[in-house]
Amino acid sequence: MKILIEVVIGFVLDMIFGDPPWLPHPIRLIGWFISKGEKLLRKAFPKSQKGEFMAGAVLAIIITVFSFIIPFLILNFLNRLSTYVEVAVASLFCYQILAAKSLKTESMRVFYHLKNQDLIKARKYLSWIVGRDTQNLTEEGITKAAVETVAENTSDGVIAPLIFLMIGGAPLGFLYKAVNTMDSMIGYKNDRYLYFGRFAARLDDILNFIPAILSAYMMIAASFICGLDYKNAFMIYKRDKRNHSSPNSAKTEAVCAGALNVQLAGDAYYFGKLVKKKTIGDNNRNIKANDIKTANKLMYTTTFIAFVILWGVRLVVSGGI
Repeated sequence: MKILIEVVIGFVLDMIFGDPPWLPHPIRLIGWFISKGEKLLRKAFPKSQKGEFMAGAVLAIIITVFSFIIPFLILNFLNRLSTYVEVAVASLFCYQILAAKSLKTESMRVFYHLKNQDLIKARKYLSWIVGRDTQNLTEEGITKAAVETVAENTSDGVIAPLIFLMIGGAPLGFLYKAVNTMDSMIGYKNDRYLYFGRFAARLDDILNFIPAILSAYMMIAASFICGLDYKNAFMIYKRDKRNHSSPNSAKTEAVCAGALNVQLAGDAYYFGKLVKKKTIGDNNRNIKANDIKTANKLMYTTTFIAFVILWGVRLVVSGGI
């Protein structure tokens, strides 16, 4: 029951406050350690394909293990002092692991600049939330990228962390976020990270496999609640859920594309190189800036559906019913 209370408090805090820039964030600290660890381990291992893979694997294991152990030890120490203090700190941890409000805030910043016809600022703020090159994107390209990131991060930024939090509290939540952060930093299939980031990318694929499927079906239900094309959302999901180099990323993107009746994904530039990618969804209409708002509405509805279901399951498992 204590984990349930902590997650509920963290969820409410995220819904209200999001991710204020002034608040120190442990995920940024994890990112710092990933960056420093990469530099050290690249020097320590041979400059070969096998050496790079081993260096990346060692980094992934160290970051993952310590991201679980450190909050676990902190919370156990605090629990010996005071259960109330431990619950308060664990709730803060849960809050910082979830990202629904910040996802909406950052994507809506792009939306507002698009509505004001300020493509320069729209590209700038889009670059904060996507991995692709944004400097030459058209209004349509900016909108598509923003919708895609909201759709994809509904799973790995909101629903998946919520699942891991409900299972094992803040320590397991941090373990998941560490793996997800490594994937976003070193999981690229380019010359620099093809071998170094492979272990982290595969680990992220494993952890996200079931959450991505659950997120997709919850988003289909959310499409119905939001009055969107839920039948097409289900059809596009079944057809295009594998149209991505990652086995998980296309699932919620496919649902979102179907619900909005637009086409997402396709070719994009990363680090100055064109990456050929399959499209997701049908080009039934041109994507518009307002679709960013609709994608966020879909994300929030999916989040609340997931929260209610997971809350109920955790309550039953913990003996609350």
